[in-house]
Amino acid sequence: MMQGAGQSMDVLKAAAFDLSPDPSLVVNADGALVAVNEAAEALFGQGLGLLARGRFQAALPPGSALVALLNRAIEEDARVRERGIHISLFGLPPFEADGAAAPLNDGSVLLTLTIKAGRGAERGAQEAAGLRSLVGLGRMLAHEIKNPLAGIRGAAQLLKGGAKAEDIPLAQLIMDETDRVRRLVDRMEAFSDDALPALEAVNIHQVLDRVRALAANGVADGLGLKETYDPSLPPVLGDHDQLIQVFLNLVKNAAEAAHSRGDGRGEVSIQTAYRHGVRVRAARGQALRGAPLEVRVQDNGPGIPDHIRESLFQPFVTSKANGAGLGLALVAKLVAAHGGLIDFESEPGRTIFRVLLPIAAREDPRA
Repeated sequence: MMQGAGQSMDVLKAAAFDLSPDPSLVVNADGALVAVNEAAEALFGQGLGLLARGRFQAALPPGSALVALLNRAIEEDARVRERGIHISLFGLPPFEADGAAAPLNDGSVLLTLTIKAGRGAERGAQEAAGLRSLVGLGRMLAHEIKNPLAGIRGAAQLLKGGAKAEDIPLAQLIMDETDRVRRLVDRMEAFSDDALPALEAVNIHQVLDRVRALAANGVADGLGLKETYDPSLPPVLGDHDQLIQVFLNLVKNAAEAAHSRGDGRGEVSIQTAYRHGVRVRAARGQALRGAPLEVRVQDNGPGIPDHIRESLFQPFVTSKANGAGLGLALVAKLVAAHGGLIDFESEPGRTIFRVLLPIAAREDPRA
């Protein structure tokens, strides 16, 4: 009777572990991952079989606060906590969480992460405010600048036709500069379109094949350009043309970063995958929805400078000498309008932009 009660208690404990809303992981004395709950699988987009490959601690960077937390729990033989840990695990973009580690009877340690949502929400609010400001600015510029620009260019073209040979380059300079300003205004005007994308079932690999072909014959010429696709992916729920715009911009940025190496060994890769359990908050304050289709664009360039990482998706933020800082802001706007999520991780020699998008099917076919 007592044995049955003990078994029943073990079942209840296992159920409590699995149903906990906080991601929880069990690391054994050898540093191997031996158990994860559903929240952890949803966070990292992988099951235990994939997460447990290799030693857990080997996946952490040197000096990791998580390793220190695990070691403290073992040394003190007590539950310990650490607030505001910066975490990068299993290919997930870096995030911040509070961590707790508790030693178990068999020498393993239970690690629990409490995700700090405030920082992400604050960043999202800042990005939304910046984009709203840019919408108004784009509309104003389109109205106030385009017509005068056309007049200036037309006058310069007339002057060029009757100019002396030595003055022709100056007239051409005026034309080129007015064209450049016009392109800038056109890009800003894109933010003024508040219409929702025309969503339909889209084969993401057809979109990426088009992007690859455009890049290979343009900005990615001379680079190693490769793709790793999951052929079983379901259709994405998206706007075909806008998705091309999103990924062409990301691949263009990646190609420019890879070219900047200057050693002829620049590479850009495009990867797709399915991430179980990933959910994001949809546009316009709607409820959480599944966004399990993942596209990654990776380059081996110098990485994103530290001083712009926190505001990278804000308008006018750029590390390029001649950049306007509008490309990634527009990408973030389009991804959000699709009910998706964009994030990144970067270090010298490795930068990854990750886009998560909803699938077209009403029900998750792999749940």
